[in-house]
Amino acid sequence: MADTPPGLVEAPSKSSWLPENSGRHFIAGGLGGMCGAIVTSPFDVVKTRLQSDLFRAKHHIAVEGNGVAAVAVRRNLLWHFVETAHIIRDIYREESPRALFKGLGPTLVGAVPARSINFFTYGNGKQIIAEHFNNGQENSWVHLAAAACAGIATGTATNPIWVVKTRLQLDAHKPEVAGARSIFGGSVAMIKKILREEGVRGFYKGLSASYLGVTEGTIQWVLYERLKRLTAGTQGKGGPLEWLGTIGSAGAAKCVASLITYPHEVLRTRLRQPLVDGKVKYTGLWQTLRLVIAEEGARSLYGGLSAHLMRVIPNAAVMFFIYETALRI
Repeated sequence: MADTPPGLVEAPSKSSWLPENSGRHFIAGGLGGMCGAIVTSPFDVVKTRLQSDLFRAKHHIAVEGNGVAAVAVRRNLLWHFVETAHIIRDIYREESPRALFKGLGPTLVGAVPARSINFFTYGNGKQIIAEHFNNGQENSWVHLAAAACAGIATGTATNPIWVVKTRLQLDAHKPEVAGARSIFGGSVAMIKKILREEGVRGFYKGLSASYLGVTEGTIQWVLYERLKRLTAGTQGKGGPLEWLGTIGSAGAAKCVASLITYPHEVLRTRLRQPLVDGKVKYTGLWQTLRLVIAEEGARSLYGGLSAHLMRVIPNAAVMFFIYETALRI
């Protein structure tokens, strides 16, 4: 390359606004999301059904009506975990073991790009924001801004996939075809059904709740970064200590973020429910919130929380561990 003439500054390359090795965040995030989704799929099915009014009554009757004398069940935290185990058992018996992985096709199709987009946007975004707006220094405000951008980008790009996944998980019919054909064939059939009955707009149901859920990802990333600093003494040492530091930070951050923001998950599931008798019951975010509280009480906004926590905490631990490991390779 010829020397730059005196007095002139060499123009930066078109891709110079991206940090070096920015693509590694994309690959590492997708790999982590894929592994986490496969491991925790049964809990995702249970969580979706408990969030929906189409299944909550059915599963509660099944749990409480097994020929046992009618006794008032105390809905404490421990009972919710017992209830989750009962529902997994019922799905296994009544619908087949494959039913525990309903929606896994669109989950995998969605989890890989969703996590790739999220980790790519956040991992590179925090560096860009810090460099241009905070003298190259990262802090909680930089992490918050990067996480918000990542959440909005991810929600917008992947909402249609999650609509298909939710509809599949709310379908109580037994899978007719085994293996991968059942997983992905059901997804194609559901896509055609949504297009036929609701049009393209049907794929963007629950998007407003997804944007509300950006707060969860933001809280999770900020907490994760803070906890990583607290466990900084374990970084770079390798072995179980560093492994536990990463997993503990990821799991704790996800747990706190989920507990704070969980109601948006229920609202999003209700908005993505299929038509009932050709009618739409839930039409908007605030209408759904008011209707759910009026009909079922505020406690229903935490339906499926136990199954959700049993899924997202190990999911986050696996995902962030693989992500951090992949970045170091």
